[in-house]
Amino acid sequence: MRADFLIAYDITSPRRLGRMHRCLSRVAVPIEYSVFYFTGEVGQLVDVLRQAAALIDQGTDDLRCYPLPRRGLKTRLGRATLPEGVFYSDLPAAWLGQGGGTSGAGWSVAGSRTPSRSCP
Repeated sequence: MRADFLIAYDITSPRRLGRMHRCLSRVAVPIEYSVFYFTGEVGQLVDVLRQAAALIDQGTDDLRCYPLPRRGLKTRLGRATLPEGVFYSDLPAAWLGQGGGTSGAGWSVAGSRTPSRSCP
């Protein structure tokens, strides 16, 4: 079953910080500098967190994941996170005009790309 999560981190090394940001940017939507919105199956989340955990120093860094309520209020106040004309949707791919499968969660810039679901 698909669910929504917030993934956040506090990394002490600039090098590891960049690696973590690139890793999570491939699978989740950046909300703030170190906070990401992830939508997916719990198994996918476990894989992402396992890969992200391999990038941190467990003695000095912090990686957290929070489940979001299914029917909770989801809104934004203030400046938009994504540029104008860029939308994030968890609608089925066929509904987004991307054809094919039933899961099209991801970025859409006039139907451009959907991010992969793994970190290097």
